[in-house]
Amino acid sequence: MHARGGHRARYEPVSAVAGVAIGAGDAEALASYYVDGLGIQALYVADLDAIVSGAVQDELLRRLAAAGTPLWIDTGIRSVTDAGRAVDLGATRVVVGLETLPSFETLEDIGSKIGGDRVVFSLDLRNGQPLTREPAIQSMSAIALAKRAADAGVRSLVVLDLARVGMGAGPDIALLTNIIESVPDLASFAGGGVRDWNDLVSLSNAGCAGALVATALQNGTLTAAHVAAARTLVPAPKT
Repeated sequence: MHARGGHRARYEPVSAVAGVAIGAGDAEALASYYVDGLGIQALYVADLDAIVSGAVQDELLRRLAAAGTPLWIDTGIRSVTDAGRAVDLGATRVVVGLETLPSFETLEDIGSKIGGDRVVFSLDLRNGQPLTREPAIQSMSAIALAKRAADAGVRSLVVLDLARVGMGAGPDIALLTNIIESVPDLASFAGGGVRDWNDLVSLSNAGCAGALVATALQNGTLTAAHVAAARTLVPAPKT
């Protein structure tokens, strides 16, 4: 799906990448083009059905995993059982999103069960504010949430502001820089808003370990040559 500012009712199936037609909504064809056509070496899969209602698309996720490309999978993790299910489906990294996380104690339990190095905490935001239904979490700042995730044993973090996804707004470099400086032991990834090569360079300079990119690949702004060149970007050293 082509995400637009986190307004899921407005999402539309992806039907082409850089002018190359694929079957509308065909996740396997899209994944294949990302890997074979653009040289992507890892895929991030958010199962929106699972995130919204808990209905995991097991068979589709198994087929995507069977293709052999490393998968980061978000299936709306709410428990240790959910995390184990994602691993069984073929997740290389299990993405635990703030949006569905009931507590940081649960995050710690997940890390203990499957290993903190396999868990990616998605710091879900909307316009910089925590995206959660948990009152105890709503009042926490993004930096406090990142620190709490690190304390829970997580080793990687995605800063995902849904208001920026698919909107051409650019990543929040200032927030990412503050998080990287405040929690230097986490590998921090940018999620949402990457527009072009310059954004990737800026993220690297800020110390980001990587970025989630979709729209800029789909509209052809970022090409296979950019994907190859991105592998040479080295995050700025932490001070």
